[in-house]
Amino acid sequence: MTSQGPTIAVIAPGAMGAAVGHQFAKSGCIVLTTLAGRSPATVERARAAGMQDASLADIAQRAEWILSILPPSSALAFAESFRQAYGEAVEGRKIAFVDCNAVSPQTVKKIAHVFEGSAVRFLDAGIVGGPPDDTYKPAFYASADPADTDLLDAFAGLEKWGLRVVALTGEGAGIGDASALKMSYAGLSKGFSGLAATMILAAHASSPATAQALLLELGDSQPQVLERITKSIPGMLPKAYRWVGEMEEISAFVREGLGEGEAHIHHGFAHLFKRVEKALPEGDDVAVLKKFVEDAKGTIQASKASK
Repeated sequence: MTSQGPTIAVIAPGAMGAAVGHQFAKSGCIVLTTLAGRSPATVERARAAGMQDASLADIAQRAEWILSILPPSSALAFAESFRQAYGEAVEGRKIAFVDCNAVSPQTVKKIAHVFEGSAVRFLDAGIVGGPPDDTYKPAFYASADPADTDLLDAFAGLEKWGLRVVALTGEGAGIGDASALKMSYAGLSKGFSGLAATMILAAHASSPATAQALLLELGDSQPQVLERITKSIPGMLPKAYRWVGEMEEISAFVREGLGEGEAHIHHGFAHLFKRVEKALPEGDDVAVLKKFVEDAKGTIQASKASK
């Protein structure tokens, strides 16, 4: 028999949030979320994951943990809304708020500031990997104020209930560092998708022959890169709208650490993903990217068959 776990709120039940909620629910936790104003598809996803609908006031009264898993642009506004609901419903009740969003260290510190002076304790977390399932768990890197190491240990204890937590500790670690790790990792992994899409579209804008020559040269001299493109571009297309804000957060992170010039890299990728979003589902840019991927798959298969 599954033992009773803590009551955990996961906001919101998108692809990642619902999958995380499902892991908690099947491990024996009560999992709350808020479905006000959500689409029928989101409501069904949450219910299929075993998540229960609740108001923010109810969540403030019942939950022990709040995991915020949202598009970056919604992270601060949600924290402010929850802080207001908490203050009106149960000011003084001890509860932990974990921001798990793809935001810059500067943004996560603003979110932490929302809860200063209250009994809400705060952790910074960054998710590396895709939605969990029965065979895979992404890493929730987490960091805390040096005075809150006990809270960080307690969050790591949620591994018992299906969450893979990696505590980010050591010299200088604190609020903002888990987000910095997320920015660094996503800047590389999603940045690759942005770079590849940019150069494919630019090559095709020169001429279709240029894009074809690029494909063949990659197949000849950089086959691992070409193979990665066949996986990263299709995975990027339906998520482009979410990645716009994430690239802007990464740009802010880079600007803070290195300066304005270097920050333009991911700001440019934000423009690229916005361009792709506008071209969905079957606009010219999307058609070019899809054709490049299909042609690349054929080139890879032909190369393997000839060996």
